Amino acid sequence: MSTTTVSAGTTATAPANMMEVRDLVVQFGSGHHAATVLKGVSASVGIGRTVGLVGESGSGKSTLAKALVGTVKPTSGTISIAGVDTADLSRGDRAAMRRRVQMIPQDPYSSLDPRRTIGQAIAEAIDPKRPDPKRHRETILEWLRTVRMPEDTIDRFPHEFSGGQRQRVAIARGLVLRPEFVIADEITSALDVSVQAEILNLVARLRAELGLSMLFISHNLAVVRHVSDDVIVLYQGEIVEQGPAEQVYSNPQHPYTRSLLDSVPGAPGFSID
Repeated sequence: MSTTTVSAGTTATAPANMMEVRDLVVQFGSGHHAATVLKGVSASVGIGRTVGLVGESGSGKSTLAKALVGTVKPTSGTISIAGVDTADLSRGDRAAMRRRVQMIPQDPYSSLDPRRTIGQAIAEAIDPKRPDPKRHRETILEWLRTVRMPEDTIDRFPHEFSGGQRQRVAIARGLVLRPEFVIADEITSALDVSVQAEILNLVARLRAELGLSMLFISHNLAVVRHVSDDVIVLYQGEIVEQGPAEQVYSNPQHPYTRSLLDSVPGAPGFSID
């Protein structure tokens, strides 16, 4: 499947995919010390769809996420977001693109500055140069309500909240700019199973209400199954399987996918029904 590539600011037919990578290679180091983390990865996320990216630690999931948000530079290959080839962007356009693509981080403990109130943290996401929770108070309160947090959260500090509550705040912070593409990087891995269920319910509701295009990264196939339309399985830097979620789960083709499925408990302990 191909994506129409346009320069920033150009009017063109809407792309078929929100995100598309083609033959993406990421290599760290050089010579004998070179390590190739991504080996010719090609994948896409359709507009309004959630794709689960699954693989064990070291498979290259986080490297792909960092390449998508621009903090890791690919060795070769292409990345396009909403039909725009990110390699062709000027510095100003790159800044604009960073607002269109947001990552919700894995660790709700370290992702929030303990010295800043929740209001300040979300205001910084809105305007990094002039973070003012008073100026953006109504927007911040709207998003706190959206993630089912009380309004007085705005004036409180991260240490006053549980891990699940902090992850709700991190989700609000990631969505406050209404990005076109969201990367959720292992957002339930640091949470208890019962709290995971709450966060997955929240993600399911928001993707339906907001029509989010999302890459949902996890090592846990049970988690991915509940929130994803499609699934990509990454193994040692290569995609070994991809397709509609139910197809991958009901009829896995690759031995690695089957081994991941065999390791999933019969009763994962949560449901988003």
